[in-house]
Amino acid sequence: MKYLQKITFAITAITALSSQVKAQDHRFDPPWNTPPESKVQFTVPGVDNVPDLFGDINDPQLVVFFAGNQFMCIDDLLAAFKKQYPQYQRVFAETLPPGILAKQIIGGSIVIGNMRITLKPDVYTAGKSRIDQMPEYFSKTAPYAYNRLAIMVQKGNPKKVKGLKDLGRNDVRVSMPNPEWEGIGKRIEEAYVKVGGETLKNTIMDTKVKNGKTFLTQIHHRQTPMRIMYQQSDAAPVWYTEAYYPENDRLPGRYGGDP
Repeated sequence: MKYLQKITFAITAITALSSQVKAQDHRFDPPWNTPPESKVQFTVPGVDNVPDLFGDINDPQLVVFFAGNQFMCIDDLLAAFKKQYPQYQRVFAETLPPGILAKQIIGGSIVIGNMRITLKPDVYTAGKSRIDQMPEYFSKTAPYAYNRLAIMVQKGNPKKVKGLKDLGRNDVRVSMPNPEWEGIGKRIEEAYVKVGGETLKNTIMDTKVKNGKTFLTQIHHRQTPMRIMYQQSDAAPVWYTEAYYPENDRLPGRYGGDP
C-alpha cells in the first residue's frame, strides 16, 4: 500500500531517567508491545527480545509487513482485526524498516540472528516512493495514512532545539535514520535542504557523521527513542507518530516504570 507523506515539523520530548548507563542496564529496551500469551515467556532485554516480529510464525493465515514506524499500532490493530475476522487467528507481522522489508520481499528471505524467515507478505505497507519502486510485486495499492515529521528531544529539551537548523550545531548529538534503509531518511534530507540548503545537509550527514555527532540508525523506530532515553543522543528527526507514542505514556522509563 502507498504511504503518503506530508512534511511539517513539531517538537516533542521523551525523557532519560539516568545520566549514567551501565553496561548491563537495559531497562528501556524493547519489546514495548504486549507479547502474545504463551506457557513460556522468555524475553531477555539486550539479548533475546525480537521486538519487530509479531504473532504466529508457524503456518500463519495472514502475513503483513508493516513499515517499522507503525509498530505502536500492532496490538490494537491485530486484536481488532481478529475480532472482526475471526477466521484469521494465526497472523504474523513484521515491523522492520521498509527498505529491509523490500529486500526481504525481493530476495525471498531474511535472517535475524540464527533464524531464517521465508514467509511472503499478503500485505506490505511502506512509503509511496518505496512502493513505486516495486510495482511488479503488488496486484493493488492504495493510500491509507498520512504522517509528518517531528523532532524528538530529551525531556525539558536541555539543548534548546527549536528546529532542523539546530541539528547542525556541533553540541547537538543527532540520531538520524539512514536513508539507505529508511524512506524517512530521504524526506529528512530534503527538509534539511529546504531549511538550510546543502550546507546544513552536508553538516549533519557528512561532517557530523565523521566526527561521531550524528549516529545513523539501522532501525530508527527502536534505536532512536532508546538513544534519547539512554542520553546517547540529544535530538532526532522522526515521524510525528513515533514522537507522539512515547509522549503519551507508551514507552518504559518515563512512562510507567522499568520493563
